[in-house]
Amino acid sequence: MTAMPVVPHEFREWTVDDLERIPDDGLQYELLDGMLLVSPSPAALHQWVSGRLFLILTAGCPAGLKVFFAPLDWQPDPLTSFQPDLLVVRDEDVDIKNITRPLVLAVEVLSPSTGRKDLLLKRSKYEDSGVRHYWIVDPDAPSITALELVDGRFVTVGEAIGEGQLSVEKPFPVTIVPAQLIA
Repeated sequence: MTAMPVVPHEFREWTVDDLERIPDDGLQYELLDGMLLVSPSPAALHQWVSGRLFLILTAGCPAGLKVFFAPLDWQPDPLTSFQPDLLVVRDEDVDIKNITRPLVLAVEVLSPSTGRKDLLLKRSKYEDSGVRHYWIVDPDAPSITALELVDGRFVTVGEAIGEGQLSVEKPFPVTIVPAQLIA
């Protein structure tokens, strides 16, 4: 008989310290301003796209920056902990366990179970926390949207669908063809 995952049923304000006490049950636990968000582990297409994008970003990443993939917690405050699918940080912001400084780039690959969270909740927190660049990748379209923080708000600086190309100069020069991410 397969053991059921342990999902906390408490309605209270959660902290990053509370996450340390949750058993590893294959689910993804994140916090947004003290609210616990629980998601299933990603599907194969999601992981494939994340892996392809990791290779592209790593190949173009300049000295002084590092590219990481989930699960790695970004904890900008004691009540928030996200695991972006991909994140780019400055070398000096890499801590032993988690990232606490604003990200240079957060990338979320949409899936049916996390789309709303990525598009609304995470976007808002990234924006409020000073994350400079936020990319949203939709494997189903396939598409990619690049956002940049300008005067405290995200603005779209590039988009591509299918065989179209997204070319950006920030946070570093890179070109991405969404259709190639799913190939």
